[in-house]
Amino acid sequence: MALGIFALMIACWSGGSSVVLAQTVPDISGEYHFLAPEDTLGILEEDGKLKGYIDVAQSQEESDAVLTYQITLGARKGDHVEFKTGKIHERYYRFSGTVQRGRGANEADSDFLRLVGDLEIIKVDSATQEEHTERRRETFKWKGKSEREAEQ
Repeated sequence: MALGIFALMIACWSGGSSVVLAQTVPDISGEYHFLAPEDTLGILEEDGKLKGYIDVAQSQEESDAVLTYQITLGARKGDHVEFKTGKIHERYYRFSGTVQRGRGANEADSDFLRLVGDLEIIKVDSATQEEHTERRRETFKWKGKSEREAEQ
């Protein structure tokens, strides 16, 4: 009994989130909101490796097309998540952060999981190949079942 209380105290003192998350979030596969309401981050987790895509709707001035950035490198260790996309039109994305439980009670609910961390939007100057990085703190929330069905 005392050992269990001691372990709980250590988990609370150290923040506890990584200890609990590793047990409560076994798989982060699913769809998340990305930067704009019509953008989607789709992740498939297999053995700690992440695959997937980011669908980004273009502005009306650019085009009515959706650009799909494939995740080319991605990994998860415990609650830490990292990924990088391929480049389209001299732009790509990198993310490093954590997976957290959101307000949703189960996988069918919106905001069941969240990816919270630093997003880098890298733009490459086509003439010089110099990279310009915009860093942002972001929270990408899980899309619930009703949201996913409405998009189809």
